[in-house]
Amino acid sequence: MFVDSHCHLDFPDLAARLPELLENMRANQVSHALCISVTLEDFPRVLALAEQHPHLYATVGVHPDYEEGEEPTLERLLALSAHPRVVGTGETGLDYYRLEGRSIADMEWQRERFRTHIRAARQTGKPLIIHTRSSAEDTLRVMREESAGEAGGVMHCFTENWEVARQSLDEGFHISFSGIVTFKNAVELQETARKIPLDRMLIETDSPYLAPVPYRGKTNQPAWVRHVGEFIANLRGMPVEALAEHTSDNFFRLFKHIDRKSHA
Repeated sequence: MFVDSHCHLDFPDLAARLPELLENMRANQVSHALCISVTLEDFPRVLALAEQHPHLYATVGVHPDYEEGEEPTLERLLALSAHPRVVGTGETGLDYYRLEGRSIADMEWQRERFRTHIRAARQTGKPLIIHTRSSAEDTLRVMREESAGEAGGVMHCFTENWEVARQSLDEGFHISFSGIVTFKNAVELQETARKIPLDRMLIETDSPYLAPVPYRGKTNQPAWVRHVGEFIANLRGMPVEALAEHTSDNFFRLFKHIDRKSHA
């Protein structure tokens, strides 16, 4: 069985098709999916999915791309994290890809928000889901300064090089691969996927984004995480069943508040 460690089933283009997508998960042997929060305003939708479906779980956090809206305080994150269907903190992190005329120095608000999430995760014991884009050096620096390894977590939709992966592993984090690893031009990322220790790897879709080959360009869905798993298994010359077992075991060990026996 596979697990989708990161998806956005509350987004409108997926929520409107939810019964179909859940059936596709079952047909493709995807047992669980983690639904990721990106704003506090939309968090109730994420939580509702987890409350209504025993094999879906939620996180709470605010993505670094969302500058407007409610700013997450430590107290607010702790309160929302107390819900038993919330098993992770984030998605959080840093994203300098679209500075829009601003300097990296101007992104201190992102770094402070990231620190708040790390502090919440350390207090709750609910792991971090970290997004980093064009910001790996600062992401790792803040992680170290805030002792993020005490909470643990995952570098989601990993697209960095082996050195960033190595440093993330040294901090105690897992590495999660999305459909990007299946793209022809992702040669460096594929080499990293060969090197990651099997006990520290996760797979994901980041639905509705980043559909893997052979569905590239289409609206992604959790069922297609199996294509990520099959591709990496082929890369590493191992049975896909073994890759599925390792990544699923890692998921349930990391997100220890999830009941592995829960199902649709």
